[in-house]
Amino acid sequence: MRKNLTTNLKTNFKKLAMLTLPLTLAATHVSAADEVNIYSYRQQFLIQPMLEAFTADTGIKTNVIFAKKGLIERLQHEGKNSPADIVLTSDIGPLYDVVEKGLTQPVVSEVLTQNIPAHYRDPANHWFGLTSRTRLIYASKERVAEGEIKTYEELADPKWKGRICTRSGKHTYNLSLIGSMIAHHGEAEAEQWLEGLKANLARKPQGNDRAQVKAVKEGVCDIALGNSYYFGKMITNEEQPEQKEWANAVNLIFPNQDDRGAHMSISGAALTKYAPNKENAIKLMEFLSEEQAQSMYAEANFEFPVRPGTKRSPLLDQYMGDFKQDSINLQKIAELRAQAARMADKVGFDN
Repeated sequence: MRKNLTTNLKTNFKKLAMLTLPLTLAATHVSAADEVNIYSYRQQFLIQPMLEAFTADTGIKTNVIFAKKGLIERLQHEGKNSPADIVLTSDIGPLYDVVEKGLTQPVVSEVLTQNIPAHYRDPANHWFGLTSRTRLIYASKERVAEGEIKTYEELADPKWKGRICTRSGKHTYNLSLIGSMIAHHGEAEAEQWLEGLKANLARKPQGNDRAQVKAVKEGVCDIALGNSYYFGKMITNEEQPEQKEWANAVNLIFPNQDDRGAHMSISGAALTKYAPNKENAIKLMEFLSEEQAQSMYAEANFEFPVRPGTKRSPLLDQYMGDFKQDSINLQKIAELRAQAARMADKVGFDN
C-alpha cells in the first residue's frame, strides 16, 4: 500500500512538473537516478534558465512544481512519501518556516560554505541564501532633497507625517525589516519606531512595492519602502512603459550607510528531510551558488549575487553601485518575524 502511494505521488509530481517546463526539457528521457525534484516559490521565468544550464552541465533532469503558496503545507502533508528534494523560496520567511516545521535536513558542503557568506546561511546549515536584495527608501526627486533622509530610523520623524507609502506591515518583506529593527534596537524602541512610521503614512498600507513607487510619482507620498530589484524591473519595463516613468521619478536611498548598513534579505534553498535524490539535490544547490548561476540570477531579476566577487547586472552598477550592507545573520531576523507581526497588529499598522 505504502509503495503504491509513493509511486502515485511521484507520478503526479512528474505530470505536474511537465506542465510547467518547456517541452524540450519535459520531453527529455532521463532515468530516475538522474533527476532532482523541486518545490519552488520562485517564478518559473526566473529559475528555469539556471535549471536548464544545470541539466546541460550535469545531465541531471529537473522536475519543478511552481506555486505562490502552499508548498510547505504540501511537503508537510506528504511526509516521508514526498518526492521533493529541494524547496526554493523568494524570501527568508518561508526558508525559516520550512526548517522550523522539521521538513529539512542539514547540508555539509565546502562549496556552499565557500560561496555563501555566513550571514546568508543557517548556522546549522539547513538553509542557504542564493541571491540578496535590500529594502530601499524610494524618494521623490522633486520633493525630497539630497541627504534629507538617510536612515530607517528617520522614517518615524514627524517631519514625514503624511508623506510615506508602504505595503502591508504584515507582508514578509516588511516583517523582515521590522525584525531587523527589533534585533538592532530592542522591542520597546522598535515598537516606538513602528508607531512613528504608521503615524507618518500618507494612506492605508496597500498594493505591492511597485505601487508605492507609482504613488511617489503621482504625488500621493514623497518617500516609500520597496525592494531594490523592483527598480530594475520598472526601469526596463517595455511592456508597461509607464513604470519607467515611476522609476525615473525617484532617487534610491540606501539607508544607514554611516552605521550598520542597509537591511538585506535573500532568496534561498533548503534540502528536504526525506529527499529521495539527495546527492543530486546537493549538486543543484552547489551549482546555484557558483558563478554561472549567480550571474544569471543577477541579470534575470536584478538581484545581488551572494557569492563574493560575482559580477552584478550592469544596470545595478549604473544605478546602485557599492553600498554598505547589514551583515547581521538573517537567522536572527527570521526568529523575530512572529514578534514583528504581533507588533504590527499591536500598533494597528494596517488599519
